[in-house]
Amino acid sequence: MSKLKVMIVDDSALVRQTLNDIFSQDPRLEVVAMAGDPYQAAAKLQQIVPDVITLDIEMPRMDGLTFLQKLMRQHPLPVVVCSTMTAKGSENALKAIEYGAAEVIHKPSLGTKQMLAESATMLCDAVVAAAQVNVRNRRPPEPVAPKNTADVIMAKPQGSVLATTEKIVAVGASTGGTEALKVFLEQLPADCPGIVIVQHMPEGFTAAFAKRLDSLCRVTVKEAANNDTVLPGQALIAPGNRHLLLKRSGARYYVEVKDGPLVSRHRPSVDVLFRSTAQYAGKNAIGVIMTGMGDDGARGMLEMKQVGAYNIAQDEASCVVFGMPKEAIKLGGADKVMPLNAITGEIMRVYKAS
Repeated sequence: MSKLKVMIVDDSALVRQTLNDIFSQDPRLEVVAMAGDPYQAAAKLQQIVPDVITLDIEMPRMDGLTFLQKLMRQHPLPVVVCSTMTAKGSENALKAIEYGAAEVIHKPSLGTKQMLAESATMLCDAVVAAAQVNVRNRRPPEPVAPKNTADVIMAKPQGSVLATTEKIVAVGASTGGTEALKVFLEQLPADCPGIVIVQHMPEGFTAAFAKRLDSLCRVTVKEAANNDTVLPGQALIAPGNRHLLLKRSGARYYVEVKDGPLVSRHRPSVDVLFRSTAQYAGKNAIGVIMTGMGDDGARGMLEMKQVGAYNIAQDEASCVVFGMPKEAIKLGGADKVMPLNAITGEIMRVYKAS
């Protein structure tokens, strides 16, 4: 299998070298060019066409967002915006997604060996995921590092939960999920069941993302905080770099936000959310798995089905990357496969019939 060709665009020589070192250690990737600003990048694009570009936002002569807009109009390529994700930067990250970036991720930071290893893993996976955007009939490269399962966060569910009238919707998404969630949440009525969401996002991004969705939707959307109650008419989105678990105390559903190892190569992980939903909601749950590369959520969705939950997978035609739904379908975890714009209607049908 040929390696994916990567171009690094960043004004910091240290960052360029760090990214080059990280990518060079991944057998799936090959750095073919580096540029200190968008003008240098444009010149290099006349000579070589990479599979993916990593792009900084704040650079001299031309900022990354302006370059991204020009690139998408003139020569569209998969772009991973690699930002420091400050408070200001998180707003820029939202604009980057709107302008066509496939992924928005943290720049690697100095820290413990484990922190650097996790950053490298997520960075390489983000680049590989970006290369799959809008590319059909191409099998994603196999992961190169071992993957934890949800066992490292909580044990598999035992037994079943009695059915109640209170439904919970658990949603997982990755590449392409920011736009898919926007479509999904904008369609929901204010009287919908409580919703918990894991979207693979970096730390510092999810609060601004939730705020933006809240301004567009009839339902309330917020970044989840530890011990938040899951309420009808509200969607809670897992904070970047934190796992989100559904819990229950009596008739009250609430969430736990916690640290922990990467699960299925992600934090937050859909498998963790789905396993906790299986444990504490059981047949009271509706599971939804949306567009995304890889298999995070597939095993968790199967566990939900095994305890009586009703599960929906987004179909291939409406996915940016048909990875996560495909794996869930393959394992037998999905009860229904349907287009993105039909999922809300199916949820409300099941909810009102309960």
